[in-house]
Amino acid sequence: MSSTINILKTSRYLRPCIHPSSRSFVHSLPRNFPRIGRFTSEKSFQSTPPTFRDQVARSTEVESFSSRFPRPTIRNQVLFFVGGSLLAYSIAASQTEVDTEYWSKHLVSVSHRWTPRPPTTEEMRKAQYLELGKHLQTQVNQLKDTLAEWPLALRNLALSVYVQAAQSYLDAPEGRRLCWLICGVNTAIYLVWKIPRLAPFMTRTFTHHPLSGRSYTLLTSMFSHKSFIHLLANSMALASFGSAATHYFTLEQLKHGEHQQEATAKWHFLAFFISAGLFSGLVSHTAACKVLFPRLVNQFTASAVIKNSPAAAAISGTAVKTATAAPREILPSLGASGAIYAAVTVSALAFPDAQVSLIFPPFVSIPIQAGVGGLVILDMIGIIRGWRMFDHYAHLGGAAFGAIYYMYGPQWWTFMRGEYQQLHSPTSTS
Repeated sequence: MSSTINILKTSRYLRPCIHPSSRSFVHSLPRNFPRIGRFTSEKSFQSTPPTFRDQVARSTEVESFSSRFPRPTIRNQVLFFVGGSLLAYSIAASQTEVDTEYWSKHLVSVSHRWTPRPPTTEEMRKAQYLELGKHLQTQVNQLKDTLAEWPLALRNLALSVYVQAAQSYLDAPEGRRLCWLICGVNTAIYLVWKIPRLAPFMTRTFTHHPLSGRSYTLLTSMFSHKSFIHLLANSMALASFGSAATHYFTLEQLKHGEHQQEATAKWHFLAFFISAGLFSGLVSHTAACKVLFPRLVNQFTASAVIKNSPAAAAISGTAVKTATAAPREILPSLGASGAIYAAVTVSALAFPDAQVSLIFPPFVSIPIQAGVGGLVILDMIGIIRGWRMFDHYAHLGGAAFGAIYYMYGPQWWTFMRGEYQQLHSPTSTS
């Protein structure tokens, strides 16, 4: 799930630190990040009792701190989500049309069977399956020639392993093959994290921090995992539920797309995956800027007031320590959990009778909707209780995107493909 790192620690200044038990990526704050010392009166450190004028001055300085603290915005991130999603769906629609046109013409050219009518979606996908099988068989034959000089036992072992892997790849649904590719990209980025010299670059480019002002990291952080357990859990979930979501998109196209044949659903799922990840990241970003950040400023302000107030001496030590403790941190996040939550939610709504098996004790199977409902409730409790291990706002954002997409996504995809066809039809050119 999306992991987080501690960023803000309070002492006299706002200084970055790395939490020892979390995946900590951010090693420095933005250059224009303000410091408390700029707004704190030096008299507050004197041992003599403050006068009334000093107290008024300190009160003014505290107000100046809260008013001059730079407020993070969400405008650029909202625009990035809207623009990025539209671009993703536009490219997906165009690539789907290109693939569909290619396979339609290919089948017509090899047989006159489709002369009276164009090939259907199922016929084009069956042709792709057969073509992939031929390609894999060709690779097996080439591998035999390459290993001809090997000892017989090693040659047979290598060929057996390759044939089994090729057969598994061929038999896997189209959506699962795409999810394996995404997992491969995630794994490559995970390996880059293990290069110490690239740690600053990875921290800056492949984690999203709400206070950084960056928008593109909403996209790059989706494919970023620093922990192997994080990568493994997300890869397993993506391969399972991503395949189910792609199958649902295929069924919806077969049900409602009589006039829009579709050779592949992989581009549809890829656009869905990217948009869901951007949306879940945007929800997390918005929560950090509009909910967590004001609380952080208020905590700083309250801490300064209590520390500078002469009445603090009359308050019990425990109360003063609690009130002036370091505020909660604004945490950057990374991972594909939000997009995976969207795929899980779509799968649960599309196939309500499906069962999911727990990967932890007691290893029982439960209805998928009960499992998704339990995850959503757990994330809501995490927000209320202030749990910091996972990005609960991103999880809920992904679940919300999945629910909305289940209701309106197929119509939206049909609209995008129709717009592309209309723009590129011969009658639309002047």
